[in-house]
Amino acid sequence: MAVGFKVKYYWYQVGNGDFMHAFFSTICYHLEGKQWGSKYPHLMNELYQGRLEKNNLGKAIAELKDIKERLKEFLPVEVIWDINDLDAKPPWGDNISAEIKNLSTYFVTSDGEDLVSVLGNALAKADVLNEDLYIDSL
Repeated sequence: MAVGFKVKYYWYQVGNGDFMHAFFSTICYHLEGKQWGSKYPHLMNELYQGRLEKNNLGKAIAELKDIKERLKEFLPVEVIWDINDLDAKPPWGDNISAEIKNLSTYFVTSDGEDLVSVLGNALAKADVLNEDLYIDSL
């Protein structure tokens, strides 16, 4: 089942739910000291739970910008596939593109797009439309 971000009738595909969870797990582990939502409450708590309210979009955009910059400090081998099972590994193992140099570019959607950019686009669309942003599945 594909998951993605939804703004009104706009859909931003991410891919498998495990992949989305890995993105948020990596943020929690490396950038929040393993305390889910402690530094990025709007993305990690609100959005991850399914809905980011429109009045928090500006804060979430700032959180994503910080996340992108900070993930540059970590190598691809430092990905956290599941914060609840630190031994879990991605299905592709270490077989990734040589173009991926750090965790800010590690997460690529099933459409071949950079996940951070896709999320940024979804946040921007929600902001322009003054609508809530959702995580949903097809």
